[in-house]
Amino acid sequence: MHRSCRVANLTRKSCWDFFSPNQNTKFGAKSTSLQIQVSNRSSLTPTTTLDKLYPPHDTFAERHIGPTNEEKVEMLDYIGVKNMDDLITRTVPANILINRQLDIDEPLGELELIERLHHIASKNEVWRSYIGIGYYNTYTPHTILRNIFENPGWTTQYTPYQAELAQGRLESLLNYQTMVTDMTGLPVANASLLDEATAAAEAMGLCYRHNKRRKFYIDKHCHPQTIGVVETRASALGIEAIRVDWRDMDLTNRDIIGILVQYPDTDGNVYDYSELVDKAHANGTLVTCATDLLALTMLRPPGEFGVDIAVGSSQRFGIPMGYGGPHAGFFSTKNEFLRLLPGRMIGVTRDANGGQAYRLALQTREQHIRRDKATSNICTAQALLANMAAMYAVYHGRAGLIHIGKRVHNATLILAEGIKKAGHTLKTSIVFDTVKFSPKNGQAEILHRANKYKINLRYYLDGQIGVSLDETVEMEDLRDLLKIVGCPDDMDQIADELGTHPYSSIENTGFRRTSDFLTHSSETNIVRYMKYLENKDLSLVHSMIPLGSCTMKLNSTTEMMPCSWREFAMMHPFVPLEQSHGYLEMFNELERDLCEITGYDKISFQPNSGAQGEYAGLRAIMAYLEAQGEAQRTVCLIPTSAHGTNPASAQMAGMKIQAINVDKNGAVDMRHLRAMAEKYKDTLACLMVTYPSTNGVFDKEIREICDLIHHNGGQVYLDGANMNAQVGICRPGDYGSDVSHLNLHKTFCIPHGGGGPGMGPIGVKSHLAPYLPTHPVIPPYGTTGPEAKSFGVVSAAPYGSSAILPISWAYIKMMGSKGLRHASEVAILSANYMSRRLDGYYKTLFRNEEGFVAHEFILDCREFKKVQIEVMDIAKRLQDYGFHSPTTSWPVVGTLMVEPTESENKEELDRFCDALIAIRKEIRDIEDGKMDQRMNPVKMAPHNMAVVMNSNWDRPYSREQAAFPLPFIRPENKFWPTVGRIDDVYGDKTIICTCPPMEAYHSPNVDAEIKPPEAKTAAAARG
Repeated sequence: MHRSCRVANLTRKSCWDFFSPNQNTKFGAKSTSLQIQVSNRSSLTPTTTLDKLYPPHDTFAERHIGPTNEEKVEMLDYIGVKNMDDLITRTVPANILINRQLDIDEPLGELELIERLHHIASKNEVWRSYIGIGYYNTYTPHTILRNIFENPGWTTQYTPYQAELAQGRLESLLNYQTMVTDMTGLPVANASLLDEATAAAEAMGLCYRHNKRRKFYIDKHCHPQTIGVVETRASALGIEAIRVDWRDMDLTNRDIIGILVQYPDTDGNVYDYSELVDKAHANGTLVTCATDLLALTMLRPPGEFGVDIAVGSSQRFGIPMGYGGPHAGFFSTKNEFLRLLPGRMIGVTRDANGGQAYRLALQTREQHIRRDKATSNICTAQALLANMAAMYAVYHGRAGLIHIGKRVHNATLILAEGIKKAGHTLKTSIVFDTVKFSPKNGQAEILHRANKYKINLRYYLDGQIGVSLDETVEMEDLRDLLKIVGCPDDMDQIADELGTHPYSSIENTGFRRTSDFLTHSSETNIVRYMKYLENKDLSLVHSMIPLGSCTMKLNSTTEMMPCSWREFAMMHPFVPLEQSHGYLEMFNELERDLCEITGYDKISFQPNSGAQGEYAGLRAIMAYLEAQGEAQRTVCLIPTSAHGTNPASAQMAGMKIQAINVDKNGAVDMRHLRAMAEKYKDTLACLMVTYPSTNGVFDKEIREICDLIHHNGGQVYLDGANMNAQVGICRPGDYGSDVSHLNLHKTFCIPHGGGGPGMGPIGVKSHLAPYLPTHPVIPPYGTTGPEAKSFGVVSAAPYGSSAILPISWAYIKMMGSKGLRHASEVAILSANYMSRRLDGYYKTLFRNEEGFVAHEFILDCREFKKVQIEVMDIAKRLQDYGFHSPTTSWPVVGTLMVEPTESENKEELDRFCDALIAIRKEIRDIEDGKMDQRMNPVKMAPHNMAVVMNSNWDRPYSREQAAFPLPFIRPENKFWPTVGRIDDVYGDKTIICTCPPMEAYHSPNVDAEIKPPEAKTAAAARG
């Protein structure tokens, strides 16, 4: 293979991605594949063994799956099995095998798929939408679209748990946090949440953790989807959510944990909440303000009138509406609530050499440490979208954002005046971008004219109409809107009458923003800056990322391309259904395929992360049990090896968690499970179990486990994180599971985006289908009617992050039944091959009775503690070999959890094994006394360029051993960590979560220059 392909981690099949057609290409005859031959594959001749190996040459499945047929034979021989069927029968329990092909359409070639998807996309009618309700048209700068959103160097990074390899996106996310704190006037922000509605629900959770009261006020003028999500979340936690006009809130009631208001509110009104905040604080009640970043370019920020928490969406900072997502929610708060903050937060710290560095602060892997006592169940955030929003702010700078805000506001003032001139009754006075009015002759006439112009407005049930403007509104759009409302005057005439300082402008009121924002240096060389950050980060374009339970597989160009098509990206989530037939057709096909793959009967696409899927599935179970008259069933049994989000989600769903032990082989301890099921048989709600287990083994008793829970009146929630080992081989719905979430960002090829977006739809058996999530604005299909008994709402949009669903749809359509099964087979083969190759160097902690693992395995590194080598030292040393570490210290402390996936070829698997073997030899040198226990290449890792190139080298090993320890690591392909080992202790003691002052970036002495910023307290802001 050509060296440039290997260096970039491009197996022979993935080189084809560079020939994927442009989205605007016109296609002729259908083709099942790209017509380019790869000579060393086209010459393959079948053998008796190869007859058992699918797929045939020149299919997408072959390009997705890394190992060649010859490599598969070598790997099968190495682990001592005859063929793939032999491997599966010795790995997976016989009583759960489906032993048939999945009923999936015949696979499409890449060009054929693009043609088909263009046909589906054409059924989406992209009208001009001025509906608002938290979603707005925006311009994504082309440089951000091309260099971040469409760039695998940004989309295929993993969550920055190994900070030395993630300094680029960490800096960008720190920019995002700084932007949010500047805009909202509050000193601390996190690195994004899933959307505005769930951010508001998390704010309620923070209020509850702070004062433990039981009532929460929601202003009825908040966005309806936000109200729905908050009320749903409250009901499971035993909190009474009270929907009321903010002017009627009884703030003398000391049972109120907090209140939620919107600024501007959903109708467009801008109100002064200062007195409300003062009254709330007088009784120990916290105040959350849902707000809008673009509006805050002109409006006084909520931190300046004393609110405790600000939440919202950064969608209109350059992120397409995408029929609902993905979008990055934001969350900022006061310093006193820092340790109650949900989600991830980026902090400034130093590295081992005293230089400035960034890291995840406080919340790093929190769920796996605190489990059901974690501040939230958040695992996937929206890092990619937060990075885009931050770069949008960098791109425009302070002056550019102010210009956009004023332009939108001025257009709104002209429209408001035109509405009055047309004889309608305006219901809003001080506004930023949204007006609400009562039409003089009812909605019908305006609706008719709007449809003629293909413009969507907001139509209230009480006959009123709302219009929300945005940065894409040009003069012609405004003229059309004035014609729709029947204004007799021309736009220019209205503008002249209003003058340069219209009486209703925010600039002439006490709401005008006077404080500065985005005062850090604005980056004008935007492309260079984005590339500079990208080059600091390791992603799948560099090497495999073998993270156990995270499934970092190929995200092909063909799968990714449709996400930026106008027909998918530019749709408002609340348009009439007849405009979204393309999306609905795709949803239906994806649901049908996922049901066939899993054995479930119904899918909900609303959860926009795996943890959200867990929560939604558990709420469906609780709603079902309550409907059966068994509301007393609240106990959730969870094995100790479970994902940390499992107990956190169960706690949020109102369940009581009881841990189940695992045995010495890593499987569920059946004796303990039987005892606990019997003990709680009258109150048992469900079991949450991951399959194959988090320990990397297919439990042979899984059918018995499911039967046991059902016998004792409970339901089975099967965590779908490890579906990558099951697709085409076994189906959770067949062997006893009632509900699973599916990590589409794992098994079904949505990339991880540096920490999000993800999608976590849930599949359920038919008895749970009536209880799936609904939505207050556009209920998803199947959630209305006499049978529907939904528990509520989990995400802001009806179908979650709709715009990334074409990725999974395309993956399934191109793989087909045989390709999907073969992907699972090769994932299992690769894991077993690597486990066997590492025998004698590391112990694989868990294997089944036949001596095999599933698609991932755990390496025990605890024995090295005797020479002061911790598992994290090995993780850091792997960076010098050009690899991201496997999952560290989970589910077993002191171990590495390795998952190779099916997309990596044998050469890459061997390179990684060679690296681990070399590190083991380095540890052997320490054991044999050849190397000092403190000054050695493992303990001192990683070695960044600044250290290796420094003229002062005083270490007892060579620079070559530090930076080039194996022959495959050469100067021309070396990936350098950009900082030395992160000082986590210093970072936890010195919490700095916004950009340091500019002079700090030029100082070698981080201690002298980086100091926590002064808190922008409400008291200081108010004088």
